[in-house]
Amino acid sequence: MKRYGTVFLNAYTNSPICCPSRAAMWSGLFTHLTESWNNFKGLDPDYVTWMDLMQKHGYHTQKYGKLDYTSGHHSVSNRVEAWTRDVDFLLRQEGRPMVNLTGDRKHVRVMEADWRNTDKAVNWIKEEAINLTQPFVLYLGLNLPHPYPSPYAGENFGSSTFLTSPYWLEKVTYEAIKIPKWSSLSEMHPIDYYSSYTKNCTGEFTKQEVRNIRAFYYAMCAETDAMLGEIISALRDTGLLKKTIVIFTADHGELAMEHRQFYKMSMYEGSSHVPLLVLGPGIKEQQQIPNVVSLVDIYPTMLDIARIPVPQNLSGYSLIPLLRGKAENELSPRGPRPSWVLSEFHGCNVNASTYMLRTDKWKYITYSDGHSVLPQLFDLSDDPDELTNVAVKFPVIVHSLDKILRSIVNYPKVSSSVQEYNKRQFISWKQSLGQNYSNVIANLRWHQDWLKEPKKYENAIKKWLSQSK
Repeated sequence: MKRYGTVFLNAYTNSPICCPSRAAMWSGLFTHLTESWNNFKGLDPDYVTWMDLMQKHGYHTQKYGKLDYTSGHHSVSNRVEAWTRDVDFLLRQEGRPMVNLTGDRKHVRVMEADWRNTDKAVNWIKEEAINLTQPFVLYLGLNLPHPYPSPYAGENFGSSTFLTSPYWLEKVTYEAIKIPKWSSLSEMHPIDYYSSYTKNCTGEFTKQEVRNIRAFYYAMCAETDAMLGEIISALRDTGLLKKTIVIFTADHGELAMEHRQFYKMSMYEGSSHVPLLVLGPGIKEQQQIPNVVSLVDIYPTMLDIARIPVPQNLSGYSLIPLLRGKAENELSPRGPRPSWVLSEFHGCNVNASTYMLRTDKWKYITYSDGHSVLPQLFDLSDDPDELTNVAVKFPVIVHSLDKILRSIVNYPKVSSSVQEYNKRQFISWKQSLGQNYSNVIANLRWHQDWLKEPKKYENAIKKWLSQSK
């Protein structure tokens, strides 16, 4: 896709976690507008997505694989961890990240469910798409390169296992893997410390462990890439490739031990930056676009491709002018694309609502009400690994970026309403359990820590519930 299409060098998720990120992609709206606060709270099932609009305008639509953009899914642990992030306790909510090698050199299909969905999509292209008289839009949602469940961590385990086979691992050049630099635990930003601790990453890790986790993650990416290859091959074999636009992107990244964390939920590049590649007729070849873009831009882009009028209330802007290599002045009726993108996070493993504004070389991250937690500012041109917070050094830049952020979202107000939502949800969940509450809460993903001092943690929750906001 990079060779024959366009790659966006600075594409971001609007919320670095599965469901809220997809909610932004399918709706074209920022997270605070759809109130997709966590993996349990996404869009309503009857929300009109860009695919629904394309279907209404005569497109044949087909979806396979992981959708995950509506409310009501994911584990109870996931919900409760998000709702209780303001409680004054620290509990490990994940198994320690580890690797697992399976099968032999001939074992290609490691992530079987994804391969089954890829096969379905390939067969649909070869048997159905080829005979259609109307235009089509096909969506394939893969789980890879998401880490796998970790049953070794006891009941209610999370997903902290990086799993692959020798077939894929041999494609990774170990020597090329960078071992990320870490701050000492005492120097970490307080929110980062909470994330690292709840993700079970504050223990000792050898360089070899870190290198392995990263290598296995790259191997999982290689397997994902092979699935994409199958789709492109099917389009080529049927003669559809020359008249089909292909878009490849992801809901979020994977820290793979950068900043002493794995998984996502963070505004660091490893987590918030996503791949975005586009290939097809009218798309410039071997083009690299430096403009900052984000997943909310997918909605207006899809409508633009289908020549459907784009609603004016969207958070995103069509990528078509950039893809066609057009000058900025030929842009949308809404005026020029802004020079910033917004990402926000309100879920588990992070104990404050987080807002990230990315513009030219700066990344500004602020939390909660904007003053109870110190903000972060990184100069990505000078410090691509985001190791030096220069917020104190550049107060004027912090002030001007904060002003832009507040013009987009009244973030102290949003943070406050998320806190109230979390408390409301927790109370109704607790009431629904009745006598079972103590037993159920003790045996969620944090059970190994909780069961050491259950009274202490229940009291911390009581105290949180008694504090009026």
